[in-house]
Amino acid sequence: MKSLMLTLLLSVSTLITWSQTATTLSWYTDISLASQAAATENKPMLLFFTGSDWCGWCHRLQREVFNTPAFTTWASSDVILVELDFPRNKVLPQNIKEQNQMLQQQFGVQGYPTVWFVNVTKEADKFNLAPLSSSGYLQGGPEVWITNAKAIINGGK
Repeated sequence: MKSLMLTLLLSVSTLITWSQTATTLSWYTDISLASQAAATENKPMLLFFTGSDWCGWCHRLQREVFNTPAFTTWASSDVILVELDFPRNKVLPQNIKEQNQMLQQQFGVQGYPTVWFVNVTKEADKFNLAPLSSSGYLQGGPEVWITNAKAIINGGK
């Protein structure tokens, strides 16, 4: 009886752990779709400028922050995620490549990873992106990174 209870308890705890870590984030690649979601949900956007197939610091930011349960919990409720990729070997659709280059110029991105936080407003049929501030890789894990992100979004408060 004790072994049955122990097995049942372990099974339940494994399922709970699996369900908590199985949550994956949705990253938009189309700024128009992301802007629509941000305006509809009244959330700022997190624009992640990355070199997905060559940037070591981008991989480190993803591994140490973006791929953690703490970030997943925060991001899923507080921001709309947008990945703007500048790969060397992976081929992107031409419209996405042009969009990413335009946004890179608009936000003055010169290095990777760069993360911009922006507010989105809609006037008529046009979305306006209002830059808040930018960040990048920060040492200290998800808690440090999320604290900085919250400060940016809340205007330094």
